[in-house]
Amino acid sequence: MPTAPPLPFDGLAFDGTAADRRAALLARMADLTAHHRAACPPYARILAARGAGDGPFATLADVPFLPVPLFKQAHLSSVPDAAVVATLASSGTGGVPSRVVLDRATAGAQARALAAIVRALLGHRRLPMAIVDGRGTLERSGPVTARAAAVAGFGMHGRDHLHLLGADGRPDWDALAALRRRHPGETLFLFGFTFLVWTALVEAAARDGAGFDLAPAVLLHGGGWKRLADRAVDAATFRAELAARWGIGTVRNYYGLAEQAGSIVLECAAGRLHASAFSDALARDPVTLAPLPTGETGVLQFFSTLPESYPGHALLTEDLGAVTADDGCPCGWRGPTLRVDGRLPKVELRGCSDARP
Repeated sequence: MPTAPPLPFDGLAFDGTAADRRAALLARMADLTAHHRAACPPYARILAARGAGDGPFATLADVPFLPVPLFKQAHLSSVPDAAVVATLASSGTGGVPSRVVLDRATAGAQARALAAIVRALLGHRRLPMAIVDGRGTLERSGPVTARAAAVAGFGMHGRDHLHLLGADGRPDWDALAALRRRHPGETLFLFGFTFLVWTALVEAAARDGAGFDLAPAVLLHGGGWKRLADRAVDAATFRAELAARWGIGTVRNYYGLAEQAGSIVLECAAGRLHASAFSDALARDPVTLAPLPTGETGVLQFFSTLPESYPGHALLTEDLGAVTADDGCPCGWRGPTLRVDGRLPKVELRGCSDARP
């Protein structure tokens, strides 16, 4: 098993300079690479085909990566079947979902990391919570979906939970009003996937003539903007409608991968996405896969200190974006900031064709 810790959970998720974090991260990447090479034969064959070593790594660009789509095609596990406590599946909106296996240690690390990240937004108190989703999301059989895992994970930071959507998919406005009345003056925590938040709290509310003051309230949302772009909805419109109809003054976005659950990147008060102490990112040229300088747009690669049960510590995504700065955000959080622009056009990335188990 790995010997380097997945970085301390008792610290602040957005403390420490990028340089200080990166030294610990590179040691952890070497440890995880060696661990997964020894424990996951398909991963070992991929590294051998590339001539990749186990480190030590001088930079993040030197860490061997896997393309995210590989988790749709292959079973990649670094633990015995008996040690698997859950299988996490991506949303699968593009077809076959990715699947990753979790043992108790990895699942626990992901939960603790997510808690540390969310505390930077909400503090240590559990807040009365409205989940813009239905109870059925948590009750489906089979592998745990990324959507269900997110509802459960973020739900740990709430109390007196309300699942806003009924079995018919319609919002229960009376229940939302009752939640607000039960907690006068308290900050409400709302969570949902971006598209569901728009269709329920904006479109359905306009249809039903609903809308009342939820302030003070914090909304955390994630899951991509593509379906809203088709509706000509951008981030400014999204925030403005939620403020006007519901009085939600704090709206924060997050970006995460099912294949790296727990180590999400979170939007700060200045509107920038931040990597936490459990993660980092770089951009690569879409054609050559060469690492790009800070500020240049390319294919995003993410690093996570958490996955021990599967080789998901260094993953090349299908998303375009850029690392915008290493430090210096006006919000006061430290460490790297980044921008996610959207999905890469459907072309095969050169250099990924040899990544076959």
